[in-house]
Amino acid sequence: MTSLWLAGTEEPTDDPWAPELGVQDAVIGAGLTGLVTAVLLARAGRQVTVIEARYPGAVATGNTTAKLSLLQGSHLSALRRYHSAETARAYVAANTAGQEWLLQYCAAHGVVVQRRPAYSYATTPDGVMTLRRELDHTHEAGLATEWVDDLALPFETLAGVRLADQAQFDPVQVLAALRAELRSWGGRLHHRIRVTGVRARRPCIVQTEAGELRADRVVLATGIPILDRGLYFALMEPQRSYAISFRGVSNAPTGMYLSVDQPTRSLRTAPRPDGTEQLLVGGNGHGVGRIRSELGQVEDLREWSHRHFPGAQETHWWSAQDYAPVDAMPVVGAVPGTGGRVFAATGYAKWGMTNAAGAALRLAAQLLGDETPAWGKALERRAPGPAVLARTGMVNAKVGAHATTGWLRTGASSRRTPPEGAGLVARSAAGPVGVSTVDGATCAVSAVCPHLGGVVAWNDAEKSWDCPLHGSRFAPDGSVLEGPATSPLKPRS
Repeated sequence: MTSLWLAGTEEPTDDPWAPELGVQDAVIGAGLTGLVTAVLLARAGRQVTVIEARYPGAVATGNTTAKLSLLQGSHLSALRRYHSAETARAYVAANTAGQEWLLQYCAAHGVVVQRRPAYSYATTPDGVMTLRRELDHTHEAGLATEWVDDLALPFETLAGVRLADQAQFDPVQVLAALRAELRSWGGRLHHRIRVTGVRARRPCIVQTEAGELRADRVVLATGIPILDRGLYFALMEPQRSYAISFRGVSNAPTGMYLSVDQPTRSLRTAPRPDGTEQLLVGGNGHGVGRIRSELGQVEDLREWSHRHFPGAQETHWWSAQDYAPVDAMPVVGAVPGTGGRVFAATGYAKWGMTNAAGAALRLAAQLLGDETPAWGKALERRAPGPAVLARTGMVNAKVGAHATTGWLRTGASSRRTPPEGAGLVARSAAGPVGVSTVDGATCAVSAVCPHLGGVVAWNDAEKSWDCPLHGSRFAPDGSVLEGPATSPLKPRS
């Protein structure tokens, strides 16, 4: 399971690990947020080191559908439930700044970009009402959207909202250009080194599996911050969604499309080196570790695609993890209680391309002491109003329910060996045990997430252990795939 973007790419070279030297700025995470931030700091003459637990683009950026759009489904309507029109305009301004920066960067570094109209569309009467609200909110925020009755898609739609002159690209090409520029300024990149903690001292101490690194400031660009300080995990809903690429599609749409109804359907095309175009179909998002079968979601998306695009030949399928903030606004800035020495960015709610670049611009301005963009303060942590508090309570009540039911659902024995590709959680004297068989190897690990003690569930699509509390994910052998957990599931005999 590899994304269209990552397929065939080679893991980049690593710089020598010399933690004893120390740096001015340590950036944790080599996705779009981390690398744009690192480049901006390096351009200003800062000593920058980027530390990545896996490889650049391994998580969100390399598995996105990579739409650079200011029309984002019905996101502005969701945001306006909790925030003022002024805040919504600031959100759009942040995304506009991120979009413009990326487009200029791509033009300057030879990264091919396709300009396309973006569409939000409805297939139900309720969806049409959602579109009407989104049209009003986009106009309120200054976007030149328009109502469309006929979207010319190969399935029935009732209406759409259109925003012209948006963009799409290959995100892995952007990461490659950013890595090259970072090194041209003397920045360093280390991958396959997992950060396990950060002490906000003078200087900060970045704890890794390969030793400690000292840094004046630290940026957490890790999807969700790996520090519990700040309680970011309690303000986010981790979600997984899926994408499939197809060749041989004669009726592929030319724009970028996203449904406002459920289940979500996302459409775009992607030009390939041989001159052909592939169709990307995405959707079927759900809470991490909270459904019976992830593979069923992939199969549903596959069946829908073949029904509406006959002759489509699948080339790749993959999934991604995103974090939806309870109040629909990303959080960017200093981590509370760190004395302005540790910074974080999270909560892009599946719109990570423009939000990541906007967040990086905001972070770099803060770290360099530059004037904050006019829209920047809207991205700082906010005092929650009654609606946000209610939403936060509901989200965390669900977390509590999954914490309880996970412990109640363990089986009677850990001795049974699952069939190939399967995993089960069983009871033992030492607590819940996760047993799985993948590629002929049977592994037994603790089924208790080391973050906050949730019982993990088996992901039958990606062959991983997923925590339904805050979205940590682990390989069959227990090694960490995604945080906020920083330590593995313990082996069990």
